[in-house]
Amino acid sequence: MANSRELNEGWTFTQVGGGDVVQEGEWLPVHTFPTTVHVELLQLQKIPDPFIGLQEWDVQWVGEAEWAFKTRFTVSDAEAEAENVDLVFDGLDTFAVVELNGHKILETENQFLSHRVPVKEHIKVGENDLVLTFESAFRKGREIEQKHQKLNLWNGDSSRLHVRKAQYNYGWDWGPVLMTVGPWKPIRLETYAVRIADIDVRSRVNEKLGASVDIAFELSKNSQSIATVQIKDPEGKVIIGQSNLTIKSERAEAHFKLSAGIIELWYPVGYGKQPIYSVEIAITDKDGHLLDAKSQKFAFRRVRVVQDELEGQEGRSFLFEINNIRIFCGGSNWIPADSFLTRLTPEKYRQWLQLLLDGNQNMIRVWGGGIYEADAFYDICDELGIMVWQDFMFGCGQYPAYDSFTKSVEIEAEQNVKRLRHHPSIVIFAGNNEDYQIAESLKLELDYSDEKSDFRKTNFPARYIYERLLPSVVERLCDIHYHRSSPYSGFGKPTTDRNYGDLHQWNVWHGSQEPWHNWDILAGRFVSEFGMEGYPNIRTVDYWLGGDKSERYPQSRTMCNHNKAEGFERRLELYLVENFKHAFDIESYVYYTQIMQAETLASAYRLWRRNWKGRGKEYTAGALVWQINDCWPVTSWAIVDYFLRPKPAYFAIKRELAPHTVGMTRKERKTFPDALSAARFEIETVLAVWGTNSTLEPKRAKLEVTAFDLDDPEWREQFAQDVVLAPNAATELWEGPLPGQPVRTKLSEVPKPIVVSARLLDANGTVLGRYSNWPEPYKYLKFPADVGLQIVVGADGARVQLSATRPVKGLVLDVEGADARWSDQAIDLVPDDPQTITVQGLDGRTIHARYLGDGSA
Repeated sequence: MANSRELNEGWTFTQVGGGDVVQEGEWLPVHTFPTTVHVELLQLQKIPDPFIGLQEWDVQWVGEAEWAFKTRFTVSDAEAEAENVDLVFDGLDTFAVVELNGHKILETENQFLSHRVPVKEHIKVGENDLVLTFESAFRKGREIEQKHQKLNLWNGDSSRLHVRKAQYNYGWDWGPVLMTVGPWKPIRLETYAVRIADIDVRSRVNEKLGASVDIAFELSKNSQSIATVQIKDPEGKVIIGQSNLTIKSERAEAHFKLSAGIIELWYPVGYGKQPIYSVEIAITDKDGHLLDAKSQKFAFRRVRVVQDELEGQEGRSFLFEINNIRIFCGGSNWIPADSFLTRLTPEKYRQWLQLLLDGNQNMIRVWGGGIYEADAFYDICDELGIMVWQDFMFGCGQYPAYDSFTKSVEIEAEQNVKRLRHHPSIVIFAGNNEDYQIAESLKLELDYSDEKSDFRKTNFPARYIYERLLPSVVERLCDIHYHRSSPYSGFGKPTTDRNYGDLHQWNVWHGSQEPWHNWDILAGRFVSEFGMEGYPNIRTVDYWLGGDKSERYPQSRTMCNHNKAEGFERRLELYLVENFKHAFDIESYVYYTQIMQAETLASAYRLWRRNWKGRGKEYTAGALVWQINDCWPVTSWAIVDYFLRPKPAYFAIKRELAPHTVGMTRKERKTFPDALSAARFEIETVLAVWGTNSTLEPKRAKLEVTAFDLDDPEWREQFAQDVVLAPNAATELWEGPLPGQPVRTKLSEVPKPIVVSARLLDANGTVLGRYSNWPEPYKYLKFPADVGLQIVVGADGARVQLSATRPVKGLVLDVEGADARWSDQAIDLVPDDPQTITVQGLDGRTIHARYLGDGSA
């Protein structure tokens, strides 16, 4: 019988040659395993916390030093006598030499690879010494770069392009420079006569939703053994199987057909259940002795990436169809959730992914500058019904393609495709992040009409990886759709073409720095990146200040070190000054940047979801915000900070991704009766109202629209009408003059400050969706001095009713001391429409409120 045990006890580590912190020959105890050097030095209080102040720069030496880890483990007689004895290294970061009892058994150069090393000839009964010596990945990368060439990139040191290591370690425009090093994944001792080396489960669902399962498995050697293969349902009941399968070589197959209705299909959240099946394989010798047994989870679902011609617009769709249902993908981009990956636990992954789910999101993109995530990440996505867009680990660079590099990449791709392919949540593999954009911006050799070349001799050599190597690996090893890059248009178009493929829309913030009100004209077929920065929770800010009150203002050196975006001062202030009258004390700066972020991102989801107009008219089929999370405490584009504290934007997006929503725009139409005159004109303000319905059934509702005048508390105008929201689509509901807004004939005629509230009501009066459309920019508004805001905490201390006698914009609630957990933030209130939210951890404390016009600016 095959046996396996982890070697996670008795580890110590040292700096090779010693230094200021660790003496030469001094071996320090390891507190957790697997681990990396920074984590252990922090635990031992040998280095300052790089997440506080400017201390990131006090630990740079760690990534440039050489480190060693060692342990002594005992081997039993039975283990030593086994036919095969292997050491398995799931991941070493990055350049390591491994010695067992003085014999060099392994050299590594890729963080993303696992290694299986036969060690029977070196192992001995009793005590065995295992030593791992790690070179500096930074110094080694610079050395490799000198040998080959310096290449172009965005973010980090150019040597990273030659090193197969998590690229964000080198620093990014949201993350610190922290070059991790060490045994970051488990190490095991395995003994066996024969073992199951690989299981490939291909569940295929046809258009009529019948299914077949093709199971192939490989053994470590040709052993003339017998296999039993069983498929079990989510409750563990065998639904079909095959026994006494004679294995005549190292590979065997089993094939099963299942008609529709026999099995349950896996659906994304909101569209059905997430049943997880398993394949169990047992191998015995001819006498019936068990040699090895393994199980593999999988599910049944049909996934298509549809790129069809569209009705009424140029270009093609880019959408995901699951089990014949076309799904609008509202979600987030994911970066590694810690600079120190070994600190992430399955519980922490669950917290993050549950937040995504609770925010009405259904897709997450694993970005190409981090890691192929931990198994727990994908297991939880499978369970929760979260679709995964999975990049290969290349980001923002002109990567090389010399032979040793591509050989390592090929093994990396094979290993990770094999590890991930059975997850129903993974619906697409993408070759890289923004590398074609690098090629376009640098005008590298990139002829999109060339589909036949090898590309390695061009100055964009990695095109060979993205168009030859990776697609061949994906096609050979799985049935998951492969997309060359993100973004990538296809059809011979550049990555900026908004009518094809996926789009990274950075002309808000970066690029042409458009107003966020232009999201509708900036739309793409599938917007896989867009974003806006916002400060994190004030408690997170205070964490990185480390008690230094002299630095507690927006422009301080410490604040600037905790925002890595180039030119962030100009960009933050550009969007603030264009839209808000704001204050500069840190609490106010946190509030105003958060409200700016919430308004920007909610607007994008609202306007792009409007473009999902039904079959053949899926003009925008997805929006993935950059980004949901952070890897350290920082001001960034994240909508939830490092400590899992949601920013107001998280809640604004949650509202826009609810099953039923209502949206509005106000647009000014300027007409000139005399073509020769610029002085005579009319400006009419037009209000458009639409609703969305992500369910598969039509929804009858009542649309109620109420207009208020900020200058006149007595005036209001209201109308209502019955509407039907089309299934799985946006429906235009009403268009006409903005109530209460006269036609203007001079620019000196200031438009009335009309606030319009729209609600969709169910038959029983339940609010399905609400949205308030305000005149913008907000900086021009003279807010009422007294809005009659009432915050009433229920008897249970967990329900809070909010109401106001005048319209309120951007209400954010907080308490003194430790965090409370709110169900909603960045709330707009209007008279006679109270809202009830929930809170956890209030503990009788007084609630403080911030809103636009609260007198703070």
